[in-house]
Amino acid sequence: MSNQNFKILLVDDEPDIIEFLGYNLKKEGYEILTANNGKDAVAIAKKEVPHLIVLDVMMPDMDGIETCREIREQKGLQEVLIAFLTARSEDYTQIAGFEVGADDYITKPIKPRVFISRVKALLRRLQTNAETDANVQFGNIRIDKDKHVVFKGDLEIALPKKEFRLFALLSSKPGKVFTREYILEKVWGDEVVVGDRTIDVHIRKLREKIGDDYFKTVKGVGYKFEF
Repeated sequence: MSNQNFKILLVDDEPDIIEFLGYNLKKEGYEILTANNGKDAVAIAKKEVPHLIVLDVMMPDMDGIETCREIREQKGLQEVLIAFLTARSEDYTQIAGFEVGADDYITKPIKPRVFISRVKALLRRLQTNAETDANVQFGNIRIDKDKHVVFKGDLEIALPKKEFRLFALLSSKPGKVFTREYILEKVWGDEVVVGDRTIDVHIRKLREKIGDDYFKTVKGVGYKFEF
């Protein structure tokens, strides 16, 4: 998918920020929509269904957290990518953002090249999610979903069922933070999980077998896969 096919909604109550981000994204060929408050953002998102929403946290009346929550409640918008843009970097703000469905967190001030790089990384997830082949490739890591096998270069790594399901989940959206609650629901379902460290143990085993750098811990939230 070319950049011209991607639609990005910028939401910020500061016109200078909108202009700055919009200018740099348009240079890359993206279609840009804008809103200066949460209420308008929800309305535009429902009408246009953008691929990505870059959403400021600190806005009057309806802040970014509340806006994100409302967007996620709309039919057809659950899979839209949402990245928070904020000058705040406190852990509790990031945790609140991820809990209402954010995909990423970008801290102001940010350089144009870094911002564009983050946007491109986010949008690559859509192309990854559209992959229907049984084999998915991340650098020298290849996942064979039919055989439940992972290849690292020429090395075949056989994973137990839960480890494979956990890896498949995290790698389904590279860079996205999955909360511990969501991981338990999707990987373990209704099974009785003994101990609070079950996920941590499985992550540790994946790091040992596949590589420590691929699995990132997000303090107080959960885990993500990066390559």
